[in-house]
Amino acid sequence: MVRNVANLVPPLENGRTETNAALEFAVKTLQVQNIFVIGHSCCAGIQTLMTMQDDENSSFTEKWVANAKVAKLRTKEAIRLSFDQQCKHCEKESINCSLLNLLTYPWIEERVRKGTLSLQGGYYDFLRCTFEIWTLDFKESNVSHGSRISVKDKAFWC
Repeated sequence: MVRNVANLVPPLENGRTETNAALEFAVKTLQVQNIFVIGHSCCAGIQTLMTMQDDENSSFTEKWVANAKVAKLRTKEAIRLSFDQQCKHCEKESINCSLLNLLTYPWIEERVRKGTLSLQGGYYDFLRCTFEIWTLDFKESNVSHGSRISVKDKAFWC
């Protein structure tokens, strides 16, 4: 289990982090069959991202949450939403971006392609006591960096 601010997975090209090390160990050594990226409502990390100016990355936290800037851009492209609605949208979108970022790791992409590793996203809404889960549909997704994903096996619990 890896826990970090906003539950983000950075792309491999961003260099070495504890998250990278944990992923490599889990996939190569432990040979896990599933990787879950789970976000939640009222995420202070995503709220920080949503309030940052585009060129503002002065703190450690701001530099880290900038890993989800694609999610922020997609959220800003959405129809007019209140700030809270934008944050909720971005919380979910950042999970999808992290799922795509997982595919930048060759040992993950190879196993997903072979069907021996599944990538799943989840979202816990504290306010409504609900949980959503979905699986990355690798065959249907355009997996280039910054693209959108296709999902399958989506479930919603109350």
